[in-house]
Amino acid sequence: MSLTFHWFLPTNGDSRHVVGGGHGTPATAFGRNRPPTVAYLSQIARAAEDLGFVGALTPTGAWCEDAWLTTAMVSQHTERLKFLVAFRPGFVSPTLAAQMASTFQRQTGGRLLLNVVTGGESHEQRAYGDFLDKDARYRRTGEFLQIVRDLWEGKTVELSGEHLQVEDARLARVPDPVPEVYFGGSSPIAGEIAARHVDVYLTWGEPPAQVAEKIAWVRGLAAKEGRTVRFGIRLHVITRDTAEQAWTEAHKLLDGFDPDTVKSVQAGLARSESEGQRRMLALHGGSREDLEIHPNLWAGIGLVRGGAGTALVGSHDEVAERIKEYHALGIEEFVLSGYPHLEEAYWFGEGVLPRLAAQGLWQHPFAPTSAPAAQVPFTS
Repeated sequence: MSLTFHWFLPTNGDSRHVVGGGHGTPATAFGRNRPPTVAYLSQIARAAEDLGFVGALTPTGAWCEDAWLTTAMVSQHTERLKFLVAFRPGFVSPTLAAQMASTFQRQTGGRLLLNVVTGGESHEQRAYGDFLDKDARYRRTGEFLQIVRDLWEGKTVELSGEHLQVEDARLARVPDPVPEVYFGGSSPIAGEIAARHVDVYLTWGEPPAQVAEKIAWVRGLAAKEGRTVRFGIRLHVITRDTAEQAWTEAHKLLDGFDPDTVKSVQAGLARSESEGQRRMLALHGGSREDLEIHPNLWAGIGLVRGGAGTALVGSHDEVAERIKEYHALGIEEFVLSGYPHLEEAYWFGEGVLPRLAAQGLWQHPFAPTSAPAAQVPFTS
């Protein structure tokens, strides 16, 4: 089975420096270096499409542009790339969300994937008018996904739940194909929701031993529900012709971290209610020292960015080996990003993907007539 790779659309802005933000922290000033215009994001999307990425993740929150609107516009400048749209249950009704997804599928030729983000920070949720606590938000997510999935199957839905209630809900036209649902969360209740409702469980880039534990946990919960779940991982990448060049780039990014910004971001993230964010913070402890927490796995990004905070750093061969290591654990999908996103897409697409293709682990999903990514490029 070919591995699946997704890229990232930086709807919070892009730069040759790390653009912070997420989990209640604002995007940093570097995000203004390359504003997230439709023209620039479309340039990234087209590059990802040509290189063989299946989809592109967009974030959600007050720190970035709206994912639904942005991807709808960018989709008109691409042909095959799918969009992994992050959205939060509770901000719109489940019936409207199911209708929006159905419309997106028809207007893009079936290029929607959904990344369900329950919302880990109560103070940010309250800014949107949502005053439920974290566990209640997860229970609402379960009700939301139950309604949406039934609507997608063409059913007429009646539900009076703890948080959501619909009567005689039905879609005039169901989506074809039905969008796959992606979801992440490290708390016990998050595992329960994943086991019952999602297609792909996403984890942030923790060391392999911790990722193996998560996979076993969710796989066991899904088995009790009579279901199977695929697994994906969210990582940044810095890959170059040599390890020395890659680590030089990582250290250059680290040198650009203003100490006051690091202190402020870490203080904000320390208040996070997210178990996944807590696990990310524990990987570096707010320190610039000892950031390589596993061979080629660097925790430096998490010093200034909420959410995914680790990067695969190394030569193309080394990064390919780390991907194989995660794949051996059960990871089938990789959601990647790098600064800046346009250039890093090419570094990975032209450097790592050919090596995986040569080993039979990846093939270009769009089967181009001539596939430069299927050949390992010459490097000096």
